Amino acid sequence: MKPLNLDSILDKRLDKDFLIQLFQEQTEVHSAAIQLSLSNQQPQAWRATWILGHCTTKNDQRIRPFINNYLQILNKQKDGHQRELLKILDKMDLDDEQEGKLFDACMSIWENTNKAPAVRYVAYKFIHKTCEKYPELQEELSFISQPHYLENLSPGIKKIIQKLIG
Repeated sequence: MKPLNLDSILDKRLDKDFLIQLFQEQTEVHSAAIQLSLSNQQPQAWRATWILGHCTTKNDQRIRPFINNYLQILNKQKDGHQRELLKILDKMDLDDEQEGKLFDACMSIWENTNKAPAVRYVAYKFIHKTCEKYPELQEELSFISQPHYLENLSPGIKKIIQKLIG
């Protein structure tokens, strides 16, 4: 049997459902995808992260050992990869230190109005969720909800965030 080449699988742009099933059923594929998702090998790293996000369950034990690695690379990635990393991290139960690092990373992403609206939206959702958990952070939420942070958002994302703001 020919050895698995995850790069070639991801390059073929196979059906998403097929890839999700492959990642879920084959431990070695899932493990290889985690390693690839942590790399700078684009666009395969983004694609691996995207599929992992679709087959990652709440507090997935296969991802837990890599939470700190994901936090470490988060701000070094491009917008699309960041968005997919945030989606995975949002499914994890984080300790206080990890939650603080993710909150800070999300604040940096949100405050950078040149970033893609989609990644800013995912970052804002985590910030909002954290502020609900820790009411003492409500001032932060008020500050980052100022109109100039909303200007570069697409109309749909702006509307969703305005609903979250209340």
